Order: sequence, then structure tokens, then C-alpha cells
Amino acid sequence: MVCRKNFKIIIISIIACLFVMSIIFAPGTYAADRYNMSYVYFGSSIDYYQNVENTKNSLHGISPNYFNLQDDGSLELTQALDTYFVKEMHRQGVKVVPFLSNHWDREKGIKALQNRHELTDQIADAVREYDLDGVNVDIENVTETEREMYTDFVKFLRDKLPEGKTLAVAVAPNPYGIKTGWQASFDYNGLARYSDYLMIMAYDESYPGGPAGPVASYNFVENTIKKALTEVPKEKIVLGIPFYGRYWKNGAAKGGNGLSNTTVEELIRNYNGKVTFDAVSKSPKAVITIGSKDVKPTIFSTKLTEGTYTIWYENEASIKYKLELVNKYDLKGTGSWSLGQETQNTWNYYGMWLNGLYYKDVQNHWAKESIISMAEKGWMTGVSESTFASDYPLSRAEAAVILVRAFGLTEIYGKSVSFKDISNHWAKKEILIAAQNDIVLGTGDGKYSPNQLLTRQEMAVMLDRILNSLKDANYAWNPYKDVSKSKNSWSYNSIMTLTHYSIFTGNPNGTFSPREITTRAQMAVLMDRVSAYINGDGSVLAGK
Repeated sequence: MVCRKNFKIIIISIIACLFVMSIIFAPGTYAADRYNMSYVYFGSSIDYYQNVENTKNSLHGISPNYFNLQDDGSLELTQALDTYFVKEMHRQGVKVVPFLSNHWDREKGIKALQNRHELTDQIADAVREYDLDGVNVDIENVTETEREMYTDFVKFLRDKLPEGKTLAVAVAPNPYGIKTGWQASFDYNGLARYSDYLMIMAYDESYPGGPAGPVASYNFVENTIKKALTEVPKEKIVLGIPFYGRYWKNGAAKGGNGLSNTTVEELIRNYNGKVTFDAVSKSPKAVITIGSKDVKPTIFSTKLTEGTYTIWYENEASIKYKLELVNKYDLKGTGSWSLGQETQNTWNYYGMWLNGLYYKDVQNHWAKESIISMAEKGWMTGVSESTFASDYPLSRAEAAVILVRAFGLTEIYGKSVSFKDISNHWAKKEILIAAQNDIVLGTGDGKYSPNQLLTRQEMAVMLDRILNSLKDANYAWNPYKDVSKSKNSWSYNSIMTLTHYSIFTGNPNGTFSPREITTRAQMAVLMDRVSAYINGDGSVLAGK
């Protein structure tokens, strides 16, 4: 008797805590969807397709290498330009903003700026002809001597591009305000005045021929941002994120050649690499040793020889620190060099962290993919900035909020609904909207019971009501040994419908557990499956 009493007290305490948490950490507004673009350079259109696919809808724009410069400063269209790829990106809602590059050729860069009247005409014509979404100017290795011409070039381009097209400028990082050389060629303030954003290449802190060190240390990146903010509005700053590293052979006179993060991962795996994380620079460093009998790897046509190599690169931890800076300074977003060089897991977290969601309890969870997907859509958020609370039970109030967000439900004026137990509840508005749309009902006696925990069969009924166009289910087919028309008369058809459409799948032992409480992770998985049946405006795909 004593044990039962204590157990009841514990359960009541848990529910009370959940009630308090639901008030304190009520699902809030998802962070603004920050801009995310990436350059595409290596490979063919086939590779581009796959690389974009790997981002899991995280990109708003891509910058392929379609525009080069000829010796006389005129425009050269590269062989990479693919109109079918452009059309496919548009179908996916991704803008194609090719970058204009002199590939570090100073003479071509100067000629282009001198030829700015004709060159800007050529670029504007190409944007129109190939249905491109703008241009990303990336002329490098000119100096302060060309500073005024550079700004003038961007101004002309702004005037000539069709309305609504994007004009971006890739600029060198200049954290210490250097006034001569390449970094001084960029008038941040002037360029920002005529462009949609500056893509600040906050990397190559260490470079070929220089001493070994981080590609983009934390202090280097932060100081770059701080200096830029003295001249450029935050909403016009896109922070460059490197998807590559650099390597140095111990004892060699020179080093610092580049390699992709994917290649770094392979080298660590194949040569028993030792990885440490430098706390000061917030950057990873790997050391590998290639023996005399080991297979010698080739990196960008260079075959590595026997010896010990130090590699500075980027990983999940270092990228997270950089994305935190984007949120700290409320920047427009990020641009990465370059798509396809990132490790496979990058897009599992990138979009979520870019938008200020750093859930520590998700990374190894079985429902990780669905949780991240729901967080990125803004349908579900965590109970705090760092905790999603994946295995917490879901309340009826939380369910109403999630459904209203996912389906874009709005208030139906003139339809009166009221519950006497939600007058001061944080989810009152969403509960009433869900009730007006006939998605949720009360629990009797004029109550909604917002803090009551939601069962799986209740969830099935709610989803069935909102997915009202999915009506061709076979209600006679029942794979569950613990569900029947007699025992579950009010929820049976809903359970069968959602099972028919693979939204519910049941347990491995052939049960459904209709009275089991729904967890937040389970809800994330269900909503992720439901998303396949929802149009962009929140409407249901009829008869899918």
C-alpha cells in the first residue's frame, strides 16, 4: 500500500512538472529561416543534382561556375552551364545565382573592371537568356588601386540586371582593416549599397605556402564579422563557411594545399589518424602517418608520399561554433565553399543550427531525422534552446499547437467554441483554432483538458480528422492484435486509415498500444510521415 501511494505521488509530480514546463517552455516561434547558399564547382551537373539532393532541402540558392572572364575582360560562359539543371532547381525552389570568377588572375580581373560597361551588359543579357536568378561577383586578387572601379562595376550591374534578380558580391575577410592589397579592393559599404548581400569569405586564414594552422579559427571569424558590421547592415552579411581543410607534411618546406572534409575523413579512417580539437581556435586537427608499405592517396592529382601529415579542417563541432556566430550577430545567413566537399552528416544538423536550434539530446536519438525535419519546418520546437525533450510525453495542448502550425489553420470567424479550463493557458489560441476546424474536441463537461497526456488512439483520431481526404482505407484489414471495433469503437477507423497510409506502423510484436502515451519523438515521426500528404499551403493532397 505504501509503495502504491508513493508511486501515485511520483506520477502526479511528473504530470505537475510537465504542466509547469509546458507553460515555461511552450512551443514558441521558430527562428527566422536564415538564408543558406552554397557554391558548386567540382564535378558535372549529375554531381550537382546529387549534392543538392543531399542537403535535404536546406538550400535557398546555389552559385555554380557558369561565368568566367576572358583575357580582354569580357564574359565567357562555361561548359558547366546547364539549362535543364537550372529548370530543375527552380522546380525545387532553389535559386541559381552563378558566380563570376577571374580565378585569381589579376590581369583578367583588372580588364573586367576596366571593361565594366560592356561586361555588365553581357552579364545582364546572359541572366535573361538562361533564366538565371542573378549573379555572384567573385573577382579576386585586384588591389586598393581598383577599389573604386570595383564598386562602380557593381553599381552598373545593379542598374542593368532585371528587377528581382539577386546581386551578391564575394568579399575577402578583413578583420584588421588592412588598407592595401587584395583585402583593400573591397569597399564593404559601397558594395553593400548596390548588392543584396556580401558573401564574406571568412576562411583561408591559413593558406598554401604559409604555416600550418586553422582554415578559419573562431576568433578570426568573429573579428571578421565585427569589422564588417561597422560598415554593412547585418541583414546584408552572409558568412562564408569552409567545407574543406588544408594539409602540411612534417619537415616539408611548404604545405597548405586544400582537401575536402570528405577526404579528410577518409584519410583519418584509412591511416589511423589521431584527431584533437583545439580549444582556442575551436578547430579540429588530424595527424596521419603514411607508411612505406601503405597505399599512397592522391588528392587533386597530387600523390602523397611517405611521412606524417598535419591536417586542419572543419567538422561538426567547428561548424556549430560558426553557425552560433551567425545567430549571435543576427546575420542574413551562410554561404559555403563548396557543395560536395562536406561530410555526409553535415546536412543532418546544418539547417537546424543555422536557425538557432542546438538540441543536445537529439544527435543519437532513433527519431533524429524526423525531429530535425520538424524543427526546420517550424512545426515542433524544443522545450529549451538546447533540449528537445524527445522522450517526454505529449500533452493535448501541444498536439493542438503542432497541428495548427503544420496545416496552417486559422481562426474561423463566427464559429463559437469555448472551453472553461483554457482561459489562461499558453495554447488557448491554437486550441480554439483546432476546435473551430473540428480537429480536436473536448473531454466533457465543457473542458478541453489541455495538460492531459495524449494517447496514441487520440492522436490517430486527430490526424484522421485533419487528413479528411484520405478516405479509401480498408477498415476490414487489421494487423493489430490489441485493436478491435468493439474495444476501440471510436478510434478504430482512424487507426486503420492511418495504418493504411503508413503513418502509423505499430509495434514489432503486432500491437498498436492504443492507450499508450504519445511521446514528442513519436509525434515528430508521425508528422514527418504526414508531411508527405501536405501541400506547401498546408492543404491536404486529395486522394494521394
